[in-house]
Amino acid sequence: MATVKHKILILSGKGGVGKSTFSAQLSFALASLDFQVGLLDIDICGPSIPKMLGLEGQDIHQSNLGWSPIYVESNLGVMSVGFMLPNPDEAVIWRGPRKNGLIKQFLKDVHWGELDFLVVDAPPGTSDEHISIVQFLQATGIDGAIIVTTPQQVRVAN
Repeated sequence: MATVKHKILILSGKGGVGKSTFSAQLSFALASLDFQVGLLDIDICGPSIPKMLGLEGQDIHQSNLGWSPIYVESNLGVMSVGFMLPNPDEAVIWRGPRKNGLIKQFLKDVHWGELDFLVVDAPPGTSDEHISIVQFLQATGIDGAIIVTTPQQVRVAN
């Protein structure tokens, strides 16, 4: 993470509000401005970035430096939990410590190289995983977070 200049966490209080779509669009927008960008999908319960970007079934390569992201543009690399799951469409039923371990591993073990921006697509909701993500990113210098929601009044109350 030392080679990543800016880290942006994308969150939502619930699923289905467009968090992953926003994460992907933000990543492409930054890349179109000639920034070096990484998009990290750590939504264990529903990693949708591979499907959105047509990357399903891609093989991840690992070297002594870590996992290598898949490049969709010369300056936009993507890494997703979905690349590692045997069937990304099935629900992941893991206890908190195992989920947190995988998330921390993804945050630490992906070899991005030099990045201007890392966009982190977090799982929806509010849980221990979010605390782990925020604590790790705070220790490495997070720049901020964006919360994606919908405009209905009941969404504000929840």
